[in-house]
Amino acid sequence: MTDNKVIVGISQGDINGIGLEVVLKTLMEPGIADVCTPVLFSSQKTVSYYRKVLGLEEFSFNPIRDFTQLHTKKVNVFVCYEEEVNIEMGKSTESGGKYALMSLEKATQALIDKHINVLVTAPINKSNIQSDSFQFIGHTEYLGAKLGGDPLMLLCTDNGLRIAVVTGHIPVKDIAASLTIDKIVEKITQLHNSLIKDFAVRKPRIAVLGLNPHAGDSGVIGKEDLEIIKPAIDKVKLNGLVYGPYAADGFFGNGTYRQFDAVLAMYHDQGLIPFKTLAFNDGVNYTAGLSAVRTSPDHGTAYAIAGKNEANEQSFKNAMYAAIDIFKNRQMNAEVTANPLPFATFKKER
Repeated sequence: MTDNKVIVGISQGDINGIGLEVVLKTLMEPGIADVCTPVLFSSQKTVSYYRKVLGLEEFSFNPIRDFTQLHTKKVNVFVCYEEEVNIEMGKSTESGGKYALMSLEKATQALIDKHINVLVTAPINKSNIQSDSFQFIGHTEYLGAKLGGDPLMLLCTDNGLRIAVVTGHIPVKDIAASLTIDKIVEKITQLHNSLIKDFAVRKPRIAVLGLNPHAGDSGVIGKEDLEIIKPAIDKVKLNGLVYGPYAADGFFGNGTYRQFDAVLAMYHDQGLIPFKTLAFNDGVNYTAGLSAVRTSPDHGTAYAIAGKNEANEQSFKNAMYAAIDIFKNRQMNAEVTANPLPFATFKKER
């Protein structure tokens, strides 16, 4: 790590969405290069085009083509391509997906090669990015394949709201069949370990949501809560700090979520609808369970407002700072657990 600052890699996302707008607005924050060393994976021409369109002429950057040229006191732009790109703001195009993937591949390789310490990804279009080299449902699955580990989607805010999901990007009709006791145990354990290692929570309290309305009402509305989710909770326990299953509607409606360090939802919308309702402009999507740190904002490409200078950069900014904090927490955890004190039996003298 250069100058003891975290090197933050940033993929540009879909060039026709709001990704580069929120990235540039974030990187224009005074003192950002004092906090970290940012590296945006894009091109001089693309960044210069956005700088002009958005009226951000004051934004300056250091173009690099290899990491020997990295400037630790400036925003760096790693040049992934040299050609002029046809940017059509607000539209899903083949080139939008092509250059999003080019940026993501270069940034991911830099993360693997340890040229950057963490990765923050701007939003992609899950449809136009599909190609022979990208056949994944999204960032989470792609990075799971590239970095190793079992990815866990974990939405979080800096005030302690954290919601993870057992199943991510799968059709609703397949959710119940994909749930098993072992899978839920695995996700609870992953979440527990991430809270300790990544968020420095010493004794995590985890709430687990039920699958069916009213958590199944004792089996009247579906058997999964009784036969799969409750046995998984009983099996893992983790020092008695795992609770549930809770009916999701009342759990969020009466504020019970505030009593826990994290919540494990059974499926994507069960967790993301309340999360985005409570923290849409502030939330961060963190991929736990990987060998490296990756975060992103909790919004998509937002084509409807692309190029209008209306995008709110707060979620992306929070994603950057969250990546830095998680990286430092991982370092601290590694140091604390590297040489634990040996266990010694205490003998009481008479």
